[in-house]
This record gives sequence, C-alpha cells and structure tokens, in this order.
Amino acid sequence: MINSQQTSVPAGFWQDAQGRMVPESLIKPIDIERDRLVRQLVGSANKLSGELANLKAAAFGDIEAFIELSAEQYGITLGGKKGNVTLYSFDGRFKIQRSVQESIAFDERLQAARALIDECLRDWTQGARPEVATLANDAFRTDSQGEIRTARVLALRRLDIKDERWQRAMQAIGEACQVVGSKSYIRVYERIGDSDQYRAISLDIAGV
Repeated sequence: MINSQQTSVPAGFWQDAQGRMVPESLIKPIDIERDRLVRQLVGSANKLSGELANLKAAAFGDIEAFIELSAEQYGITLGGKKGNVTLYSFDGRFKIQRSVQESIAFDERLQAARALIDECLRDWTQGARPEVATLANDAFRTDSQGEIRTARVLALRRLDIKDERWQRAMQAIGEACQVVGSKSYIRVYERIGDSDQYRAISLDIAGV
C-alpha cells in the first residue's frame, strides 16, 4: 500500500487527496500506475536533492579550507565574513565561483531622506530638473510586494547635485542601509573550447 501521510490507512484502502479512504478495488489501474510513476520520480528527485545539498556543503567547506591554506602561505589568518572568490583549475579549463549576495533593507532614516528630497523637488523651479523628479518618484515607488526597490533608491546617490538638502538626503540613504541577511552560492563553469568564455555547468534541473 502506498501512502505518504501519517494518517493510519486500513489495509486494502488508499487515502485520496481529500483525506477519504478509498477501497483499492475501486481505484482504476491508470490511477494506480500514475501514483506509482509520481512516487518513483519524487523518490529519485529527493535522492538527487540530498546529493546536491551534500555537494553544496562539501564545496563550501573545501573552498573555505583552501582559502585558509592559501592564506597560511603568507603567514596570515583570515577571519570574519568571507566574500566572493573564483578558483581556476591549473589548465584554466574549469573555474568555481563562490559568491555572497547580501540582502539590504532600509530603516526609518529613509523617511527622512524622502522628506528632504521632496523639499528639494518642491523648491526647484518647475521643469528645471524633470529627470531628477522622475527618478526620485520612481525610486520610492513600491513593487508588487509593497517593498521599496533598493537598487533604485541607491542609484539616486550617483546624481551630482550640490544642494545641501539633497546631500543630507543622500547621507541619510547611506546610513539607512542595513544588511539584513546574505546568501552564498556556488557556480561551476567549463571553458568553451579554446576561447576565453565559460559556460555554466547547470545544477538546476530546468537548465540541464
């Protein structure tokens, strides 16, 4: 009897998606075969997922150990948060990248920055800086999840505007940035022929 739930199922019965007990004799052969196929593939996928998780853990550990070993050659010890690194095979055919992607959020100081920017936009003559007004308004527009677009807000800091209020707003934006988390990734690449280009060795089932 095939059953993935914890509910006790009497012998000779299968539990359907609504939790009902269905006599096995009433289940069509095609439904039984479909169930068998799905469970077989899910079992294989779970096994592969476990292997990928083990590979990821081993890769992070081995890369970290190698970085420490390399640092020891110069008599130093690395500490703290580790960043991005790329390792190449001796012949340059393969490379492995470890990258760290930080998640950034803004605290309440972003509201002070917005108030200063709005003050600038009100005082500047109409039409003198239309592109700046567009950029500012777009930067503070939330996405479909109601979140501020971090990259667009930070992009305002690249504008060369000397107004003292604008400068204070940009300082507030910088101070409002908070790193709230990070994710680490391992990416594996193989050189394309004799070129200087690399193709990723996909670890995603959709890309295989």
